[in-house]
Amino acid sequence: MAQQQTLHFETLLIHGGLEPGPSGATTVPIVQSSSFAHETAEDLEDIFRGRKAGQIYTRLNNPTTESLERRLALLEGGVAAIATASGMAAISTAVLTILRSGDEILSSSSLFGGTYSLFRDTLTNYGITSRFVDPIDLAAFEQAITDTTCLIFVETIGNPKMDVPDIAALSAIAGKAGIPLMVDATVTSPYLAKGRDLGADIVIHSTSKFINGTGSVIGGAIIDNGTFDWSSPRFPHFEGYAKKYRQFAFSARLRKLMHKDFGACPAPMNSFLLTEGIETLGLRMERHCSNALELACFLNGHPKVSWVNYPGLETSPFHDIAARQFSHRFGGALTFGLANQAEAFRLINALKLARNLANIGDAKTLVIHPASTICVDYSPEQRALLGVSDEMVRVSVGLEHHQDIIRDFNQALASL
Repeated sequence: MAQQQTLHFETLLIHGGLEPGPSGATTVPIVQSSSFAHETAEDLEDIFRGRKAGQIYTRLNNPTTESLERRLALLEGGVAAIATASGMAAISTAVLTILRSGDEILSSSSLFGGTYSLFRDTLTNYGITSRFVDPIDLAAFEQAITDTTCLIFVETIGNPKMDVPDIAALSAIAGKAGIPLMVDATVTSPYLAKGRDLGADIVIHSTSKFINGTGSVIGGAIIDNGTFDWSSPRFPHFEGYAKKYRQFAFSARLRKLMHKDFGACPAPMNSFLLTEGIETLGLRMERHCSNALELACFLNGHPKVSWVNYPGLETSPFHDIAARQFSHRFGGALTFGLANQAEAFRLINALKLARNLANIGDAKTLVIHPASTICVDYSPEQRALLGVSDEMVRVSVGLEHHQDIIRDFNQALASL
């Protein structure tokens, strides 16, 4: 592992955490089995008691999934990773590992619609409340912390608002208050920045997106960076784990309780497909970022486009912080506005190359109208909080040649 850490990131994508098995295969074997047999009753007891490593049941662990977890932990610089069945499963189980009834999440108001729904509606049924703060207003974040705040949650780039919080500054605020910082890095992926380097204690990925890269599989991941002190009096339910597992306290509690009990594990085939996607992440993210910048510049100069949100534009208020955090790469997603919802629909219907569907991070260019889809059940006030307006179109810019992408949007705009 130490030798692998000296390799460049692009090399780690291909070789990191991957060792050929006894057969000599250089791809991860798909262990398509629900459970695993052992020679003696004593062997299985030792595994259940944690006295030795071993496979039990794919809901708990599986060799194919463990290979994916090792690679994700290595890429993020974390001490452990837990793969889940989806990005929302990752957020749900990670949050419920930390919070109990009566606790509070302090969250960015700029969120993916599914996360907002989880925080605002579902977790309320379990006695967990959420407070939403503008992620750019650091003073508001600091002032919003209470005695019951047990988690700060932000996205590296808000989806779909495309705003960029100062994660290092938020990490300092969280650290001063003795609260863990959880960062959803789905839009940026570990290629643009490692969450640990930004100051995150826990990193979330919807691996369905850029990590997979093909739109062929659903998955999620939680990376424990081992940087938070869980012996804090604010987390008495972690006391035994902090003493026994130390820097692995969070991942140990997650795996032994929420991950096991909720059963949101990935299928071995999905873990295999996600592992395959990792190898090309660097190449793909470079093209996603360059294509997104080309499209953003084109849209920004078009007379029928009202506005463009993309941190790669020098006119973006988030350009400087994004350039610093993500090494002058700005992601593969953007949003823009037309005159109204009717024109947004007309543009989407006129596109010939871009696909109209609810995903990002695919090799293909994808578009969606967030207000009428992902956020359709929210009030106008709630959509405004998330930065979603009726005239907004979100684009996940794909890997096609940038001139073909621009040509497609140009002909669609010409039809308005």
